[in-house]
Amino acid sequence: MTETAKTGDRIAKVIARAGICSRRDAERLIEEGRVSVDGKVLTTPAFVVGPDASITVDGKPLAAPERTRLWRYHKPAGLVTTHKDPQGRRTVFDALRQQLPRVISVGRLDLNSEGLLLLTNDGALARRLELPETGWTRRYRVRVHGTPDPKQLAALAKGITVEGVQYGPIQASVDRAVGSNTWLSVALKEGKNREIRNVMEHLGFAVSRLIRIAYGPFQLGHLAPGGIDEVSPKVIAEQTGVKAKRPSNRRTVPGT
Repeated sequence: MTETAKTGDRIAKVIARAGICSRRDAERLIEEGRVSVDGKVLTTPAFVVGPDASITVDGKPLAAPERTRLWRYHKPAGLVTTHKDPQGRRTVFDALRQQLPRVISVGRLDLNSEGLLLLTNDGALARRLELPETGWTRRYRVRVHGTPDPKQLAALAKGITVEGVQYGPIQASVDRAVGSNTWLSVALKEGKNREIRNVMEHLGFAVSRLIRIAYGPFQLGHLAPGGIDEVSPKVIAEQTGVKAKRPSNRRTVPGT
């Protein structure tokens, strides 16, 4: 199969889908001459492989990719949603290393945010679920210091610009006051970096706690902090339109 092939997948995507490493790390393996296809060492990641290609990494046959899988995870505060943190902070993936195969997150929750984080072994599914075009609503419980004016919160439904960043419609309402704090219900579809914190701080209310309770049809429910629960293939298919079955492409080296 050549670089100009019209069918198949990029080699780095195939390696990542087998759970060995990320696409970026797969590209490094290729550049280091550690990947072979049909007995020939690759020199470029711009290579497309078909279903019958025999792929080896460091001389070992590439395992067949798993079926598409998805998990609900209750992220506790204090974990970073990244595979490698330059500051050396503990990550979500460090915490789950012994429980799951290599996975990626559907979107992120920042260091001090809690609640529902979806994890999958399928990069294409993750990107699909992250797109605003998917139309899925993210729902949160948010605790702020002070008492927001309900009219002020209602105005967020028209969108707001904060320090040059345009945020889309946000549905926010007061749940209850507890001492000098107020719990809010917040829903949005876009979910830009630190969106809720930035918007609330712009309104004059510091966020002291932020919990995501839903991502589209998937709910946090009673999942305990640090808990993880796999979504069934049937539910994945019903809610995402993706059939969670093992890919049919055979990419291992026969007889080895």
